[in-house]
Amino acid sequence: MAVLITGSVATDHLMTFPGKFADSIVADKLDKISLSFLVEELDVRRGGVAPNIAFGMGCLGLKPVLVGAVGPDFADYESWLNRHGVDTRGVHVSDSHHTARFICTTDQEQNQIASFYPGAMSEARNIELKPIVDVVGSADLVLIGANDPGAMARHTDECRFRGYAFAADPSQQLAYMEGDDIKPLIEGATYLFTNEYEAALIHQKTGWSAADIAAIVETRVTTLGAEGARIERRGEAPVVVAVPEEERRADPTGVGDAFRAGFLSAKSWGLSDERAAQTGALLATYVIETVGTQEYELAQKHFLERMAKTYGDAAAAEVAAHVSCPRP
Repeated sequence: MAVLITGSVATDHLMTFPGKFADSIVADKLDKISLSFLVEELDVRRGGVAPNIAFGMGCLGLKPVLVGAVGPDFADYESWLNRHGVDTRGVHVSDSHHTARFICTTDQEQNQIASFYPGAMSEARNIELKPIVDVVGSADLVLIGANDPGAMARHTDECRFRGYAFAADPSQQLAYMEGDDIKPLIEGATYLFTNEYEAALIHQKTGWSAADIAAIVETRVTTLGAEGARIERRGEAPVVVAVPEEERRADPTGVGDAFRAGFLSAKSWGLSDERAAQTGALLATYVIETVGTQEYELAQKHFLERMAKTYGDAAAAEVAAHVSCPRP
């Protein structure tokens, strides 16, 4: 099963300021603010929803195809992804923009000052899927993640036109879109991925009820945070899956992307919705336990032991027949 993962590709530059922003702000001079902070830590992390998902699938033994727009500074990131099983032949390299960047400084009170530079991401709307599909051989599923809005619309339209099954995953972009922009991204989707808040935004902005969405989406996947995930397939009873016990809690960033990676991997193996959600929940737990969206390491034995502990031996046996993690 060939899976194309489209979406943003970015790097995060995270800095820590040991003081308080408030101590440097003069309340009656906010119209002429000019601030500079001496930071003690700089953490550069790989990010972007598309490579986060593709990385997770690669770690489970699949060969997902990354589709997105980057700058000429992408070489090191690309090498990292290639080493972890990601096919980057669908990546467009801009000759005039850097890869998107999120730059954030956090003070000791957890206040943040941040900027996002979209850069090459704005060129993702120029990417046509068919030439990529011709190169990789097939497109059994195209995940359309948060990206340049024009790119999301183009990829969705092309999937419908060419008959490619697609998963709608608008996530962060929902907050900036109106209902008439959201509807075309969902209509006809094989899967719709959201968390509970994003699901509420869709209902509010489109005016669609749960029944309306069930009529136009084959399977709705809603992550529920600590409560796990709910899978609603048209014509079948909902499936609710719990999350594994955490060994530690470090950073939740990227948890949703990891869930999608696990879920889509298991569906690629031909497993049930329940097994797919369990695989996604377990992979998401690995992300919670590490700092960074692509810093976790999977070991076959440990992964399957945790699967068995949480979901039972039968679940572990089904996954074991397909998963291919690095072995200790």
